[in-house]
Amino acid sequence: MQGIKFVTRDKTNFIKTLNKRVNNYFKENNLKKTGNWKLYSKAIVMFTLFIAPMVILLTVKLPIWAMILMTITIGVGMAGVGMNIMHDANHESFSSKKWVNKIMGSSIYILAGNVYNWKVQHNVLHHTYTNIQGMDEDIDAGRIIRFSKHAKWLKIHKFQKYYSIFLYGLLTINWAITTDFKQMHNYLKRKLSYGKFPNPAKEWSILVITKLLYYSLWIVLPIMVIDVPWWQVLIGFFIMHYTAGMILSVVFQLAHVMPNTDMPTPDENGVMEHTWAIHQLYTTSNFAINNKLVNFFTGGLNHQVEHHIFPHISHIHYKKISEIVKKTTREFNLPYNEYKTMIGAFIDHFKQLDSLGKHPEFA
Repeated sequence: MQGIKFVTRDKTNFIKTLNKRVNNYFKENNLKKTGNWKLYSKAIVMFTLFIAPMVILLTVKLPIWAMILMTITIGVGMAGVGMNIMHDANHESFSSKKWVNKIMGSSIYILAGNVYNWKVQHNVLHHTYTNIQGMDEDIDAGRIIRFSKHAKWLKIHKFQKYYSIFLYGLLTINWAITTDFKQMHNYLKRKLSYGKFPNPAKEWSILVITKLLYYSLWIVLPIMVIDVPWWQVLIGFFIMHYTAGMILSVVFQLAHVMPNTDMPTPDENGVMEHTWAIHQLYTTSNFAINNKLVNFFTGGLNHQVEHHIFPHISHIHYKKISEIVKKTTREFNLPYNEYKTMIGAFIDHFKQLDSLGKHPEFA
C-alpha cells in the first residue's frame, strides 16, 4: 500500500520466540485463543447496560434529570459494547465460530458504525500502519488537532491541549452523520478491503439501510413514544453519543498519542526501520493493566501492546499473556511502553498534545 513496507527478516528472532511462548501458554493450559464464558457473561452485562436504559425511557415516564441519566448510561453501554463485543468479534476473536463473530461484529450497526469501514480503517490501516502519518487514520483528526509531529502545524494547535478534550466526544456522532459515507467512498475508490474485495453496490446498500434503521431506532421511535418535544430527543441523542465518544476517544489516544510512543516514517525507499511486530512495540502503550475495573470495561484496549501483536487473541487473555510479552521484550532489549495508572497516562497524553501544539522550531 503506497509503497510502505516493513523489514521482513527479524534477525533477533523476537516474534518467533514470543509466538512460541504464547502458543505454549494456550497449549499447556488447554485454552482457546478466542473468548469463553468470561467474555460471554461480560457481553450480557454490556448489552444490558446499553439496551435496558432505552427500554426504560420508552416505557416509563421519568423526570428530565432521570432521562438525562438514562441517556448517559446508554452512552456508557455503547462504549462498552464497542470495546468488549464488537471489537473482539470483528477481529474474529470473540468466538471460534465464524457465524458468532459475524453476528456479534454486526453490533456495530446499532452503535452507528459500519462493518466494512471499520475493518478497513481499524484492522487494515491502523493495525498495519500504526502511528504512520498519512496511513493510520486514528492519528488524523483533520486540521483541528495535531496528533503527530509529522502533521502540518497551525497556529490554533497552540491551544489544542485545552480544546481537544471537548472535541473527543464528537467521535461516534460523526460516525452516525458523515464519517461512514466519506470512508466508504474513499475505501471503495481505493479498492481497500479486509479480505476479499466486496461488491460496492452491496456495501452502499447496507450502509444506507442500516443508517435508516439506526435513525429510526434512536431518533424516530423515541419521538413517537416518549412524551417530550422532538428537540429534547435530539439533545438526548447527542448526550448519548457524546458520552460514548468521550470514553472511546480517551481510551484510543492513551494507547498511541503519548510521549513514550513513536511516530516513525519510512526511509527514502518506503521501508520502515523495524519489522511489523517490533514496530508495534514502539508505537503502542499500555495503561492501568492492574486496574480490574479498567481491564473489565475497556475490553483489553488498555493492553494495547498485546492487542497489536496478537489481534486475533481475545482480550480476556491479555492480562496473562502480558507477562510473557513483557518478559520477552526485556530479554530482547525492546521497549514495553506502559503507565501504571490511567490518570498518569491521561496527564501525559495532554502533555504530548501541548508538545505537539508548539511551533516545530521551538518544540
